[in-house]
Amino acid sequence: MPTISALLVIDVQRGLCEGEYRAFEVDQLIARVNALTTEARVVNAPVVFIQHEAKSGPLQYGSEGWHLALGIKASPSDILVRKTTPDSFLRTNLEQVLKQHDVGHLVICGLQTEYCVDTTTRRALALGYPVTLVADAHSTLGNEHLSAAQIIRHHNDTLSSISSFGPMARLMPASEVRFGA
Repeated sequence: MPTISALLVIDVQRGLCEGEYRAFEVDQLIARVNALTTEARVVNAPVVFIQHEAKSGPLQYGSEGWHLALGIKASPSDILVRKTTPDSFLRTNLEQVLKQHDVGHLVICGLQTEYCVDTTTRRALALGYPVTLVADAHSTLGNEHLSAAQIIRHHNDTLSSISSFGPMARLMPASEVRFGA
């Protein structure tokens, strides 16, 4: 299995970072995502921005909300993947992109914890990719049952304890993530 790591930045888009759907501690998340992308680019690790799109609503394709969040420092060398489900692999070219870049490990961050981050992490594990889940660089909104912080903690604990796929998700704070050898 190849040892190159790729950074997947999931759905850090204006429609989830501003206004009604603004994620919990999104400013800190954006700062951590920028630190991770900088670290990845230094060693030429692929940086993949995944953008969710819908036919209507805050993530309608091409709308203001669909674009990457204000403050995100993207580079022309970054790879963009469009998706329409919580699974970043389903009906996208993500797996092909990873194979083209000889990627064998994924570093995952982004939005929203219990939807796209969770689903993409589980799918990556099922496809054989070990994952580093950046424990402090994914977020969501609270709901009537749980606060956003509780949802994040729960998913950090749950995703890092799944062993049935073979590869596992290892939790790591953004400040400790390193790419390359």
